[in-house]
Amino acid sequence: MMRMDRMIMPGRHEQKDDWGDLAGWWFAEADDPAYREEVVPLFLEVFRPRRGQVMLDLGCGDGRIGGRLAARGVRVIGVDVNLELARLASGRHPVFLRRLPDLACVRDAAVDGAYAVLALEHFEDAGCFFAETARVTRAGGSLAIVLNHPVYTAPRSGPVIDPTDGELFWRFGDYLSRGRTREPARDRSVEFIHRPVGALLTEAATAGWSLEKVLEQGVGTRAAARDPILAQHRDIPHLMAIRWRRR
Repeated sequence: MMRMDRMIMPGRHEQKDDWGDLAGWWFAEADDPAYREEVVPLFLEVFRPRRGQVMLDLGCGDGRIGGRLAARGVRVIGVDVNLELARLASGRHPVFLRRLPDLACVRDAAVDGAYAVLALEHFEDAGCFFAETARVTRAGGSLAIVLNHPVYTAPRSGPVIDPTDGELFWRFGDYLSRGRTREPARDRSVEFIHRPVGALLTEAATAGWSLEKVLEQGVGTRAAARDPILAQHRDIPHLMAIRWRRR
């Protein structure tokens, strides 16, 4: 089903890439309570694979989400560009060390589906992502993504507080245009690529994906309780989860 020339197994070594120094940043993000309390539950709500299915975890990190699915009987195969994270994930399930959205390591119609959690916003070519996932997924298979909501991450977007009463509003910035921002990642920075929701859905449809479910979510209850500023973001969309079916 898969070519094994670039698969990472415990103890095997591969060359580092330009994301090699970001593993520490990724751990900090994934260990944030908001990831456990908001991101993971949202993903599990939108994506419900069945026992025995073969699923690609795209941008798998250290494999923590794939490990949860594997415990439910799902056959997970991860793909990640970071060597350190791929090695850790290989203790939970097989992993390919590869730069997404390239999936040349996977044959046509080889898997039952794929998912990407907080990864698509780092891919330069979303059209290639949808085309490649459609190519490797069998007819009737599924694709799910969780991403930072484009309303929240558009360049020049951000909160505006009314000085008269402290009420918070949201400035949409360059939402309708494609763009990119750089966010701090410890002593480095990470690029986030912004696409309007309409562009995202159109690229998926063009590649052969039929929309099934969309979920939008603001700041979670626990995060709002911990931070009074975030509490004012409850009605501003922070996260989006989408599921498609392969035509």
